[in-house]
Amino acid sequence: MEVTGILISEREINKRVNSLARRISRDYAGKYIIVLCILNGAFMFASDLVKKIKVPLEIDFISLSSYSGMESSEEIVVDFTSRVSLKNKHVLIVEDIVDTGLTAKYLLECIGDKQPASIKFCSLLDKPSRRKVDVKIDYIGFTIEDIFVVGYGMDYENEYRNLTNIHGCKGEIEWT
Repeated sequence: MEVTGILISEREINKRVNSLARRISRDYAGKYIIVLCILNGAFMFASDLVKKIKVPLEIDFISLSSYSGMESSEEIVVDFTSRVSLKNKHVLIVEDIVDTGLTAKYLLECIGDKQPASIKFCSLLDKPSRRKVDVKIDYIGFTIEDIFVVGYGMDYENEYRNLTNIHGCKGEIEWT
């Protein structure tokens, strides 16, 4: 696979993260929130986002996977070991990308079972052209076409997470 040119630059990402943080801060004014970062892909996005949110928050992590190579599978693997109770709490899920919607729907159902006061969903990237199920995304960073991406925490077989920009990919990836 080949990493192609920059799809979304570091500068564009920073600008959008700032905008999302302002909206989230406004929407949660006067509330304490639990931010659930979906590992591994959303760790950079969540890190940058929570630094700019201006309301009290706690961050926790959920390990979740539905990709095999470049394809989204319908098998979702979840390691939900949240150290905080979500009951009667305001929960903000932070994800790297929503494509089929299957993982997001599953996650929203799992969190909903924990009886939070509210759940909102924030995704850096949205690929609506791949949607198989309807899912509400409250905060969207960027809407992209059906292209595989790496960088800014997103990977191909655990590589390329360290790229500061988001890149499209095609064919076989090779470091250049």
